[in-house]
Amino acid sequence: MNPLTPLLQNNSLAIVDGALATELERRGCDLNDALWSAKVLMEQPELIRQVHLDYFNAGADIAITASYQATVEGFAKRGLNREQALDLMKKSVQIAQSARDEFWSNEANRVNRTRPLVAGSVGPYGAFLADGSEYRGDYKLTEQELINFHRPRVEALIASGADLLACETIPCLIEAQALVKLLGEFPNASAWFTFSAKDDEHICNGEKIADCAAYLNQFEQVAAIGINCTSPLYIPSLIREIKKNSDKPIIVYPNSGEVYDPVTNTWHGETSCDAFGHQSKTWFENGASLIGGCCRTTPDHIREVKNLTNA
Repeated sequence: MNPLTPLLQNNSLAIVDGALATELERRGCDLNDALWSAKVLMEQPELIRQVHLDYFNAGADIAITASYQATVEGFAKRGLNREQALDLMKKSVQIAQSARDEFWSNEANRVNRTRPLVAGSVGPYGAFLADGSEYRGDYKLTEQELINFHRPRVEALIASGADLLACETIPCLIEAQALVKLLGEFPNASAWFTFSAKDDEHICNGEKIADCAAYLNQFEQVAAIGINCTSPLYIPSLIREIKKNSDKPIIVYPNSGEVYDPVTNTWHGETSCDAFGHQSKTWFENGASLIGGCCRTTPDHIREVKNLTNA
């Protein structure tokens, strides 16, 4: 069964958490690093747990683990062997589960709530490169090379008991094809697939989101299809394109509205939690049934999404 079904049976909308890295930086972590938030798995895992807990308290029904940039190859550059790297990936799930279990142990938190889920983050190959190519998708790998790259992390996250996988910020259709083919090696597992988009019709590599949705719609293990790490301005049109080509639940968790410069690793512009919350109501009305936030969003953004979509 689709693990998202219980959430969506009890609620017309399920809330996904917001940015992990943004909150870790607010707590003093330096993430100007090729490992990004995966670095904190090695150094200060308790901080990750606290961020997950803050998002649950803000209303999140799903936590996404700190494994987006966690790869065997990336950890190897820090002197970790394969077993140590895989243990850290599993630890990312265990940390989120621990926060979820603490939250759920308080009976007051169970009122009108379904037990939250833990989604194991599977970032794109471009995230490992740490050069902004998850916003371009221009790496020249074959489908089989991508399968081989993703397999160790997918296997570790599933083995650690993640409720489902979050195959996210995917910039090109070939990577989605590789991941869904790899998912077939684990027949009891499910995953959502979210793409990064460059405008209101096309994912970052130039393919139409409509074609991506139509392709993924045929796979039973695909739990939801959508968009993340993308400007909020493009989301309504992208939702409509997905809805025309798929009957899967639609998930969106865009950036705050600020613009990222991959050359300087900096963000520009301003946003407000209130504006993000109002935008999320439009996304819900257009057909999204799972909504959260990506880069530069906070528990306050998620609280606004929950408040406004429940109004």
